[in-house]
Amino acid sequence: MADTRILTRRAFTIEAALALLAGAAITVSGCYGGNNSSPTSPSLQPGDVQGSISANHGHTAIIRAAQLQAGNAVTLTLTTGSGHSHSLTLSQAQVMSIGSGSQVSQESSSTEAHTHIVTFN
Repeated sequence: MADTRILTRRAFTIEAALALLAGAAITVSGCYGGNNSSPTSPSLQPGDVQGSISANHGHTAIIRAAQLQAGNAVTLTLTTGSGHSHSLTLSQAQVMSIGSGSQVSQESSSTEAHTHIVTFN
C-alpha cells in the first residue's frame, strides 16, 4: 500500500524553508575595529548555538536553529574587521551532535599562519 502524506500549507512552507537552508553556506562575522574594541556578537535567537573560539581576536561562530534542525553539513566563515577570515566545516554528524547538545570541537582553516579551535556546547 502506498504511503500518502498530506501536508498543510504551513508544514509545506516550513519544510521548504528548511530544505533551502540545508545546503546553504553560512557566513558568520564579527565586528572588530581598533585596538581596544571588543567583538560585537551577532544576536542569538532561541535555539542558536554559539561556539567558543580559542585564541580569539574578534571572530564569532554561530549555528542557527534552522541549520541545526535541518541537520546537514555546514561551512562557517569566521571573519573580522582586521582583514582576514577562516572557514570551518562541520559534517552532518557533527551538526547533529551539536543539535543534540553534545560537545563538538573542530579546527578552522589556517589564515595568516594561525588557526582556531571552535567548540560548540
